[in-house]
Amino acid sequence: MRLFNVTFDVRDAAAQAAFWSAVVERPVDEGAGEQFARIQGDEANPNLLFIQVPEDRTAKNRVHIDLDAPNLDAVRERLEGLGAEFVHEKDEYGLRWFTFRDPEGNEFCVGSHE
Repeated sequence: MRLFNVTFDVRDAAAQAAFWSAVVERPVDEGAGEQFARIQGDEANPNLLFIQVPEDRTAKNRVHIDLDAPNLDAVRERLEGLGAEFVHEKDEYGLRWFTFRDPEGNEFCVGSHE
């Protein structure tokens, strides 16, 4: 087996897909709309799916995406410029990372794994 999709429940699929497209620097598939959008994966990365749901997010994510970047300070500036909200910085378990929220409040982390 392999990881095929990571799916986000969202209010606006096209808007969330546009944000994540800029984050991972991969295009949103044609035909994206308010109800469904996809960023195509490849051999090393799963597809990112965005599906509109009627309810709002009400609690902390139980699963989140972790990204890797060599320069956390540059990534922080870039992500905040895209609309991410910085939550905090951690330095634990031999790893330094930042936690952010995407425009709909979903948390994700970026660490430097070098």
